[in-house]
Amino acid sequence: MKSPIAPLLLLTLCAQGAHAQNAADARFAATTLNVSAYGEVKPPPDMAAITLGVETSQPTAAQAMSANAARMNRVIAALKNAGVPDRDIQTSQLDLSPQYAYPQGQPQQLTGYRASNQVTVIEDDITKLGSLADVVVSAGATNIGQISFGLMNPVAAENAARVAAVKALEDKAALYANATGYRIGRLVNLNEGGGYQPAAPRPMMFTAGFRAEAPTPVAAGVVSVRVDVSGVFELVK
Repeated sequence: MKSPIAPLLLLTLCAQGAHAQNAADARFAATTLNVSAYGEVKPPPDMAAITLGVETSQPTAAQAMSANAARMNRVIAALKNAGVPDRDIQTSQLDLSPQYAYPQGQPQQLTGYRASNQVTVIEDDITKLGSLADVVVSAGATNIGQISFGLMNPVAAENAARVAAVKALEDKAALYANATGYRIGRLVNLNEGGGYQPAAPRPMMFTAGFRAEAPTPVAAGVVSVRVDVSGVFELVK
């Protein structure tokens, strides 16, 4: 007696193969267009991050750290007196390193130690940046490094960039379709490839001994919020 399982299995495999072939034929029959585009908006920033710090050199490591701590405490106190809350002051670097002299023809000689303490300060009032720089230098900061501008809440700008990106994507797809004698049938797939990125830090260098005769000017400009998208469109005649 022959088993019915083998013919049934063969029938199932044939049906699956036919279904896969039909799907492949359908994909082959459809004319699709893959395009990418981006949308960008440039709002003014409403916050900034600025790095500042104190460097001290002393004969011993303990003296270098002690002198640095005393001066940095004055700088942090000045920041707080200027209205910067504790949550917006964060230590970003703490370093202690030996310093050497290299006399010609002699072994290196230890000359002392250098201590460095850097903090990153968030300021949500752009108009205060210049006066803030002057305040910390007057309080004992020996260097002000980089400044970067950004948005406290970038969602609204991101959404505006998304709308612009989709509009640019549709316009590009329509251009290609018209150029090849087609028209857009439908959007098959849409992907987002990027969003808001804070602006790259800019150097804002001050050194020990600096005293501003007038408030330090700081120009915030604008920040760029860009969203990249890509899409697959089905084309029809």
